[in-house]
Amino acid sequence: METEVQNPIAQKKATHLEKHGDIRVDNYFWLNDKDNPEVIDYLKSENDYNDRMTGHTKDFQKRLFEEMKGRIKEDDASVPYKLNGYWYITRYEKGKDYPIYSRKKDHLDAPEEILFDCNKEAEGHSYFKMVGLNISPDNTLIAYGVDTLSRRKYTIRVKNLITGEIYPEVIETTTGGSTWAADSKTLFYTKKDNDTLRSYKIFRHSLGADASEDIEVYHEKDDTFNTFVYKTKSKKYIIIGSSSTLTSEYHILKADDPTGDFTVFQPRIRGLEYGIAHYEDSFYVLTNADEAKNFKLMKVSEKNTLKENWKDLIPHRKDVLLEDVDIFKEYLVISERSNGLNRINIKRWDGTADYYLPFDNETYTSYVSTNVDFDTKTLRYAYNSLTTPNSIIDFDMDTKEKEVKKEQEVLGGDFDKNNYISERVWATADDGTKVPISLVYKKGVIKDGSNPLLQYAYGSYGSTIDPYFSTVRLSLLDRGFIYAIAHVRGGEYLGRSWYEEGKLFKKKNTFTDFIDCSKFLISEGYTSADHLYAMGGSAGGLLMGVIVNMAPELYNGVVAAVPFVDVVTTMLDDSIPLTTGEYDEWGNPNEKEYYEYMKMYSPYDNVVAQEYPNMLVTTGLHDSQVQYWEPAKWVAKLRELKTDTNLLLLHTNMEAGHGGASGRFEALKEVAEEYAFLLDLEGIKD
Repeated sequence: METEVQNPIAQKKATHLEKHGDIRVDNYFWLNDKDNPEVIDYLKSENDYNDRMTGHTKDFQKRLFEEMKGRIKEDDASVPYKLNGYWYITRYEKGKDYPIYSRKKDHLDAPEEILFDCNKEAEGHSYFKMVGLNISPDNTLIAYGVDTLSRRKYTIRVKNLITGEIYPEVIETTTGGSTWAADSKTLFYTKKDNDTLRSYKIFRHSLGADASEDIEVYHEKDDTFNTFVYKTKSKKYIIIGSSSTLTSEYHILKADDPTGDFTVFQPRIRGLEYGIAHYEDSFYVLTNADEAKNFKLMKVSEKNTLKENWKDLIPHRKDVLLEDVDIFKEYLVISERSNGLNRINIKRWDGTADYYLPFDNETYTSYVSTNVDFDTKTLRYAYNSLTTPNSIIDFDMDTKEKEVKKEQEVLGGDFDKNNYISERVWATADDGTKVPISLVYKKGVIKDGSNPLLQYAYGSYGSTIDPYFSTVRLSLLDRGFIYAIAHVRGGEYLGRSWYEEGKLFKKKNTFTDFIDCSKFLISEGYTSADHLYAMGGSAGGLLMGVIVNMAPELYNGVVAAVPFVDVVTTMLDDSIPLTTGEYDEWGNPNEKEYYEYMKMYSPYDNVVAQEYPNMLVTTGLHDSQVQYWEPAKWVAKLRELKTDTNLLLLHTNMEAGHGGASGRFEALKEVAEEYAFLLDLEGIKD
């Protein structure tokens, strides 16, 4: 019987970790050595336990998988976009996991040229990801990056699109992205540190040369910064960027002078963030300069780009976050966020037009899509909501006419968006702050406390989880679940200050906001503690780890995906990817104040003898962002100390990394596992 299955018990081997005179005893530190056969044996024993405890749901998982897969148009294709005389298309074929990249010359009825069939490229690999497809200006070459291990170390290759030949040069340990100079012979790319995976060097590669001969053109020596390279939409400049959480710096070089020297745009000043776009003889600077917390747009001549010459174009607004700009020959398009909602502002350079795209939903997501063409009057943007499938829309900025180029199809059933309701409600946090929650559920739901509700959040890095449509989520909604996105502090949903109120010494607000949202949803009758579930991944997994320590009684079940739960130990280890670059987000525990604050909330350090909710924890053995040993140690310690008989399951994908499986359908199996876990706790078997 399932109840008689013995859960794994990790061996305790005390390691004493000392900092600032404080000693932490870590009994499971030994799990961080994946070359140790004992570690692999333990992970496998947890996987076996998970399989046995969820054996009765395996058929249900398969049905959920088929149901979710059945809603996806298997032979789907992207809306084509035109670049330099070619239409580019990404399409899928029935029954296949990976995309096919193709193009057509001049007209959409022209013969198709296959750039890559990733289904063939992925053969023989348990994981495969291709990124950074980058066409040379003369249309004859394509550079691309491939990762077959899920460690985010991409190998760049170059393919001749005329002959089909893959050139012999192999550029390893990169971000996968690259940028061609104007000559179609020179390639700039970003190298990663082999151990920390920090993007730290920019190289120049000459076509036909061995990668060992590549020239280093930039070295970012500050280990809290990452560097990257790209070309302006105007095609005139190659840009090297360097950024940390709080600070930016750029270097520029004309694209037709690839062997020239890069010059600094504006030297870094701690706390000064800026991004740049080019048009005619000027740069447009999106920046927080002069205490513009929500950012403003400034303009400067390309001849003298230092900050002292920047002039205001769109001033700072206290209640509007300026997120991005897109530059066209005749138009400037501004992406903003006001009261949590996306807005798209369109202005003519000559001042004869200035208007917003009309959106009238209570809660929605809209964003500027792929706009690679500089000389066009057509703006491509996307729109969806919690109840409305995604649409790709071409908008004529002159006539204001719009054409829906594609509406996401929902197959495999009788989906009707009118059968679902979305709303936005506001919970009150302990300190009086109003915290927004986006909700979606099926019509007919009665707020009597009996509904199962899945509450999701992320809440870090200023990353905003917008209220987006999901075909996968229908498998919960159609079975009576309410789905809630808590827009907690630490994201940027309500502007830059919303982010700053949820980081460093204010990080605790992220956790208490989530808990206060849960209490609100219970008090308003949407659900009850017996039917409330929580889910988060990565930094959102940290959130899950904290809430089960602080308020375990509020949740019947929790899914923590690739959770960042051993905060103090990880942030003290500067050999781990991300650590040093994260100091401005979490703090540097080498400083005593930060050490003590982190230790106060770090999930692993605060596991105690108490009852915990039912929990499913997932990770990947090759995860480069949150190392597998964090969730493994956490589960081991929870097993040791928790006083309940609730489920505690750890599933380690022995082949994948932070993003999970690479195939579009394989990834659905992981979602099916998570959903089956939640539905089973509700007693829903079908």
